[in-house]
Amino acid sequence: MISLLDRYIGRAVLLSITGVLLLLLVLIGFFEVVSELEDVDGNYTTGMAYTYVALTLPRYTYEIFPLATLLGSLIGLGALAGNAELMAMRAAGVSIGRIVLATLKSGLVVLLVILLIGENLAPQAELQAQRMKMAALSNQIMLKTRYGFWSRDENTFINIRQILPDQKLANISIYHYDDQQRLQRALHARGAVYGESGWILESIRESRFKDSRIEVETRERQHWQTQLEPSVLDVVSVKPHMLAAWDLWRYVEYLKLNGQASQRYEVAFWGKVFSPAVTLVMLFLSIPFVFGSLRSVGIGQRIFVGAMIGIVFYLLNRAFSYLAVVYALNAIVTTILPILLFFGYALWKFRRVGQ
Repeated sequence: MISLLDRYIGRAVLLSITGVLLLLLVLIGFFEVVSELEDVDGNYTTGMAYTYVALTLPRYTYEIFPLATLLGSLIGLGALAGNAELMAMRAAGVSIGRIVLATLKSGLVVLLVILLIGENLAPQAELQAQRMKMAALSNQIMLKTRYGFWSRDENTFINIRQILPDQKLANISIYHYDDQQRLQRALHARGAVYGESGWILESIRESRFKDSRIEVETRERQHWQTQLEPSVLDVVSVKPHMLAAWDLWRYVEYLKLNGQASQRYEVAFWGKVFSPAVTLVMLFLSIPFVFGSLRSVGIGQRIFVGAMIGIVFYLLNRAFSYLAVVYALNAIVTTILPILLFFGYALWKFRRVGQ
């Protein structure tokens, strides 16, 4: 049951978190717009640049929410401390644990909304933004269907069933037509790899359609002359930040089943799984700072301390992610270790506050 005290603390924390989140999104959006306007050219208009940035904001909302939570809780609780309201609560017999619980409850409310954005809205919006931009800047148009990805290269139609990491393709069908739209050749390749000389098809079976017969030829490797660039495929390829947690898990299983490297996607998956824990740890960490060293300082100092903590956590988290990918470390351990380190630091700060 939520008491009047819980609602009062929660409202202060929620308003601060929301304000910080909106401010950070405005700043990110401004710099992203400046960057995108440099790409405006030809079919990619200024309006498209603004639309592109707007479609990427849901992903940024999901990514910066832990930092916004830390800064917002420091500001909200700091305001209560500055007005001696927290001290009045303590004098009235309210324990620090009760204040912590009220803060965590308020954070959970926003966290549920952010998770819905990160798992549903953000991946779809990001993918739509990438496709829109590449379609405007490139002559290549990729269409995603239940039968894979389709592209047209003059009189040639290309079907790619799987786009894999590291510029690799699997299960490719290529159909060549003449100017009268009659099928001349059909080629199927088990895979393709992009190298210095371009695309190389592997395990090829080609059928040539003559007037009254079909000629079939098989080859192990063949150079593939096409205008289809890897940059275009990157738009529709699977990227960790563009997938929901469930889709990431299924893709990891697919990569393992096909003997492909999956470490980067495993790290991304467990990062999404433990994302709520990061937010709760940031909320938890703000409490001892407000009761301790930041009790009587100004809002600027609180923001500075919160930003430094957030930056340190981000750098530590990224460092462990890179280590996990490079050295094939356990993805769960490398993801949860920075969270445990900061949670331990928060407990240590609590102990000092209680002394």
